[in-house]
Amino acid sequence: MTDDEREILKAILQKLTERSIPIEVDLWDTEHIAAYLKYSYSTVRDKILPLPSFPRPISIRTVNGVGLRRYKAREVIQWAESLQQK
Repeated sequence: MTDDEREILKAILQKLTERSIPIEVDLWDTEHIAAYLKYSYSTVRDKILPLPSFPRPISIRTVNGVGLRRYKAREVIQWAESLQQK
């Protein structure tokens, strides 16, 4: 087995053993939302997050007062599913 193969197997094993947060309680940032919707980060930031129908963020303030926006994953999924054409 080559060193490259060992590294690949190590990365796969790490992914398999990581704990995942249940979607019902997970919080997503803009990057997660972009990956889920399969849009670019900038499209989500500039065109989707500002939509009036998009779920409101949770603003987590850091020590220096900067607000980190997070969105309830389940609400983002429900929002996307509500757009399905009949």
